[in-house]
Amino acid sequence: MKAQEIMQKARNLGKCIPAFNVPHLPMVRPIAGAIADENSTAMIQIARVEWEKFQARSLEHIAEEYEKYKVSGHTLLHLDHIPVVDEDYRRVDYEKLLERALKAGYESVMIDGSRLPLEENIRVTAEAAAMAHEAGVPCEAELGAVMGHEKEKMPPYEEIFSRKMGFTKLEEAKRFVLESRCDWLSVAVGNIHGQIAEAVRNQKKPEARLDVGHIGAIYQALGIPLVLHGGSGIRHSCVLEAVRAGITKINVGTEIRQTYEFALKESGNDISYAQEQVYRKVRAYISGYLYNTGLADDLK
Repeated sequence: MKAQEIMQKARNLGKCIPAFNVPHLPMVRPIAGAIADENSTAMIQIARVEWEKFQARSLEHIAEEYEKYKVSGHTLLHLDHIPVVDEDYRRVDYEKLLERALKAGYESVMIDGSRLPLEENIRVTAEAAAMAHEAGVPCEAELGAVMGHEKEKMPPYEEIFSRKMGFTKLEEAKRFVLESRCDWLSVAVGNIHGQIAEAVRNQKKPEARLDVGHIGAIYQALGIPLVLHGGSGIRHSCVLEAVRAGITKINVGTEIRQTYEFALKESGNDISYAQEQVYRKVRAYISGYLYNTGLADDLK
């Protein structure tokens, strides 16, 4: 079953597909195993920042590792965050990266033009979506500013939420989806990315909450699956309400990255021990957080 069909079926069931980031190559195996052992369905994904600033090596290395451990009917390979302008405010050759990913067999891709003015974000997203559709895969995009990846210190979380800083604007979203032809939209609705700068990457994220009413309004207006980035650390009740309102994919990075890194440190760099901790964490997330045990059967 293709990624677009799985996302639509999940939306129809009122369920959400988690997408687990892999900043360290050995994380692929335990994540895939955990998804299959919960009889669930989820994505394994890699963002550019994870081979630039962590130990994922490259999008091709992740694809090769995924091929070893993928489980048909349970796992999908997704290319996360390919920015047009990255977290250091440098322009990125995004077209080349998308071409590499499609050649490597990624089943869905994401273009991130959220640091661009609206007109340019629409233009580059339309180009990326055309590339993806020609290869027969869906394209995710982002509108609004999901904070956290930048080096600059973020404002206090309560200020971000109360002032709706960077939130996706409904009227802009209508135009964006119509003109860009993206398939899934990552929205900014109170969620924040895990911070990646060296000084803060080991810190606990602020507990975020979500403007569920805004999510519902966007979904009703657009009618396409919405994506929640920065899924770690969000108040549990908010996540469940957000899924009911229209969120169909949720990215999970910080929780499992820190699980792996802290386990390595605790064990004196025992990779097998760290993999076991990731396996347990992913199973717990699927079963106890999203209640997605057995989802693979429901999606058939």
